[in-house]
Amino acid sequence: MPLSNDQIQAISLEVIKTLYSRFEKFPVNAENNRNAPFHKAFLNAFSDKLEGKVSDIPFFISLSSWLHGLNTTLGQSFFENVAHILSGGQKKSFTKKTTLLKITTKQKENIAQIITDLKNGNKKPDLEAENKLIFINEGEEIEANAFTVDVFIQDDNSIICIELKTVKPNAGEMRGEKQKILEAKAALYHTFPNKKIEYYMGFPFDPTSETDTGYDKERFLAQIIDSTKYFDTEEILLAGELWNFLSSRPQTMEELLKIINNIAKPDFMDKYNKLTDATIPIEEKIKILSEWNIYTEIKILKNGHKIKNLIENNGRLKRLYHSDIFQEGKYNWRRTNALLQILNKEV
Repeated sequence: MPLSNDQIQAISLEVIKTLYSRFEKFPVNAENNRNAPFHKAFLNAFSDKLEGKVSDIPFFISLSSWLHGLNTTLGQSFFENVAHILSGGQKKSFTKKTTLLKITTKQKENIAQIITDLKNGNKKPDLEAENKLIFINEGEEIEANAFTVDVFIQDDNSIICIELKTVKPNAGEMRGEKQKILEAKAALYHTFPNKKIEYYMGFPFDPTSETDTGYDKERFLAQIIDSTKYFDTEEILLAGELWNFLSSRPQTMEELLKIINNIAKPDFMDKYNKLTDATIPIEEKIKILSEWNIYTEIKILKNGHKIKNLIENNGRLKRLYHSDIFQEGKYNWRRTNALLQILNKEV
């Protein structure tokens, strides 16, 4: 079963927002970075490798900075928001400002022993065995450490947590992540003893794969320092496996890439500007909106005459109708919701 139209539109809007922000910052030239003496000095050592590939060093430095910004946007915003759209989950914190959970002294002791055994190589990571040690309610109740879950999914019978990670984590990060996950699972079990608790680390793609959506979990983990020392492969969701898990549908990563590729084209800003230009014919706007999967806006434009008649005596709604579809890359939901509400009442 493919993604729903609501999901496709929501993901498309995330793509548009991300693209707009990066287009605005793309280094058309290196005028703001003409002088980078230390970078240029160090890059001299790589002149033979850059020859024939990079002719403008200042632009190359600016582009590298822009690409770093894109990586940050994808890692801190895009992947997380798309994960929520696919799963119906949310970002959730368990802190003193929200709800700090409890854990038992016995759970805490067992977690410390698990980490010690893994660190010293006395035991290999074993999800089932570790769960047996922490899914208990023995000992005195104490406060758990605060933690935040990137994707928190809860239903009547289970709680699923996913920590979204960069495909190249910092060295030494795995031990800390393992301890955090063990303590979070223990605290969640103590709070919800009748629910199944699952906690994963999710990686959005596999850079070691020869195909866009393929993955080899063992090969991927082998290139991350200490990952196999601390994590069972059953705790890892990688590339297509992650996205399919989030959506509960096959081929989800393929669909995501298709959505992005349909929008992320060299004429993106030209099309974007047409959508916010009152002089562009509605038919041309609808064509762009169809390519970009913005179904709610298509409905509004196709029912433009009806909406205008319904809001004829309402100055506020008339101003909303003529306001921009997008504002700084973000879809104008205030306008859309107000107009659709009027249209739906008439229906």
